[in-house]
Amino acid sequence: MSEPENAKVKRRDLIRKGALATGLLGVGGTAALLATRAGKDRYVWQLDPEKCIQCGNCATKCVLRPSAVKVVHAFALCGYCDLCFGYFPPHFEPDSAIEEPAAESQLCPTQAINRKWVEGPHFEYTIDEDLCIGCGKCVKGCGNFGNGSLFLQTRHNRCVNCNECAIAIACPAQAWRRVPAGHPYLLKGEDRQT
Repeated sequence: MSEPENAKVKRRDLIRKGALATGLLGVGGTAALLATRAGKDRYVWQLDPEKCIQCGNCATKCVLRPSAVKVVHAFALCGYCDLCFGYFPPHFEPDSAIEEPAAESQLCPTQAINRKWVEGPHFEYTIDEDLCIGCGKCVKGCGNFGNGSLFLQTRHNRCVNCNECAIAIACPAQAWRRVPAGHPYLLKGEDRQT
């Protein structure tokens, strides 16, 4: 026997409404999940380069190995020095015949800073973030004897955004703070509210 025509319509309507309700629940659930995640991640941990004292805790106190904190080079502040004290130790005596000094002549314990001749007596220094451990030795050298174009920052592509940052707890300068995820980096010399 065949079903009455109006029974088929009711079944189709029921299936259509069920699919619509399931779709709306799925969209609503996804929106709720995203809203929860966005609310949770609205703020991230960041190191304020103006307060940082390069104590070395960033390299050792982070839950990640190597640390999520890396050196950043503000090229706009850099003087492209021949003798960069972020690259060389302060007691280094350069030999004019040496174009690329040996690893033992470098301040960075992991040789994460690359030196490239630009022109005349000027060199460009770039950071290999894969090698950087966030010890801050180069930052301290650059700040003590140069213009401070090197500074430390949390790299958010590595950071797990701990609820309470282990480095922030150990920071003697209290240089760590939560910043909006939409603007997660505090750049040296940037005009901002504290």
